[in-house]
Amino acid sequence: MRQFSSVMKNRFLLIAFFATLLVIIASGNQHQLISTDNMNRTKSLEAIHIVNKYNNILEGNKPLHVSTIEEVSQNGALSPVSFTGTLTGYGPDCEGCGGRVGCPPRQDVTDGNIYFEDSEYGTIRIVATDPSIPCGTIVKISNLSFSSEPIIAIALDRGSDIQGLTMDLLFESEAVTKPIGREYNVGYEIIRWGW
Repeated sequence: MRQFSSVMKNRFLLIAFFATLLVIIASGNQHQLISTDNMNRTKSLEAIHIVNKYNNILEGNKPLHVSTIEEVSQNGALSPVSFTGTLTGYGPDCEGCGGRVGCPPRQDVTDGNIYFEDSEYGTIRIVATDPSIPCGTIVKISNLSFSSEPIIAIALDRGSDIQGLTMDLLFESEAVTKPIGREYNVGYEIIRWGW
């Protein structure tokens, strides 16, 4: 009888061990619901970008269309925000240009490199914007006469003539920008506000 009791005790301990193991494994595989109802708790601009990006994809939100640079700066962090403006082009060899963009990391563009490698959006163009649009902002530019596809660009430069709803797209040289001139009714959509 004593041996039977010992065998039953060992079986009970073995079953208890496996039951505990299953509970531990199951508790590590729980899915956590992340609520975005209270954006005030969000501490990071990057977290806001990620939450907005995926909420807009899931909900099929259209961008908020604004018509002044003041509205862009007030609502830009709630991207996507869209507006219509003008586009010009410039090269690193333009009069008064120093060969480096104005925003950190102050990339040298004198070698004709008109692209920036963004950790989130990959290889994208460089654009100069109004100072109220922060460095690192990602913009989708569309309705261009020289490109049938939208251009994704990053705000990495400033210019004394770049004010309001005008942006200045970086090209390899000033000579390349001459045929482009000034584009009107250009569609802009801010898809990331700053870094």
